[in-house]
Amino acid sequence: MKPYLVSLALGLLVGVIYSVFDVKSPAPPTIALVGLFGMLGGEHLIPLARTVIERVWG
Repeated sequence: MKPYLVSLALGLLVGVIYSVFDVKSPAPPTIALVGLFGMLGGEHLIPLARTVIERVWG
């Protein structure tokens, strides 16, 4: 969990620096990031559903 928090903190710091210097971020458009988030969610959906089904009907 710590690497994720460090990554988030550094990303926020870089975002603030970009904002201070009025530089456009080289990050992909928000819609692309939303798509990636959806892919990650979909990747974990089936294993999660299997676990829930096993616990309920187990």
